[in-house]
Amino acid sequence: MIKKRKILKNIFFENDPRFVARNLLGKIIVRKIGNKEIKVVISETEAYLGEKDLASHARFGKTERNKAMFEGGGVWYVYFVYGIHWLLNIVTETKEKPSAVLIRRGILLDKNKKILNGPAILSKVLEIDGEFSGKMSSKKTKLWIEDWGLDLKKNKIRQFSRIGIGYAGKWANKKLRFGLDKPDKLGFF
Repeated sequence: MIKKRKILKNIFFENDPRFVARNLLGKIIVRKIGNKEIKVVISETEAYLGEKDLASHARFGKTERNKAMFEGGGVWYVYFVYGIHWLLNIVTETKEKPSAVLIRRGILLDKNKKILNGPAILSKVLEIDGEFSGKMSSKKTKLWIEDWGLDLKKNKIRQFSRIGIGYAGKWANKKLRFGLDKPDKLGFF
């Protein structure tokens, strides 16, 4: 049962990306398009730990592509991959500490409760593109994250190695991907 819709403030995101990635599970991404709100429960995330993390886009320092990562917690970082997909990340920590969390998987809150299995599918359903990169998570930008007070007690949070980053050496095996064991047990399914 939904207790209250509360928008996450920047202070939530000004934390270690592992904390943010873990604590975003069960939160709701809201995308407003006209009068319609698309809502997605976050069920899997992936943390990127700044310039030291060889899988992070920040590993080579600030570039035109990744400059949003250097803006501080609560800013969206959206990038294009394979020439066809936009991927949605939320920046963590503070200005000039380029860490982020990739939103990997979610559940669309509509009559079908469709599982959005992968960050490209999630971004497509939310109609995300590069225009969001560098903007704050807020109602003003029409893309934000809410806490509905969902009970995660029936869920075990699992940690896994990240996917598709074999080039990152020892960083490829770090368990920085977080997922809900039973996302269908969140109280509104």
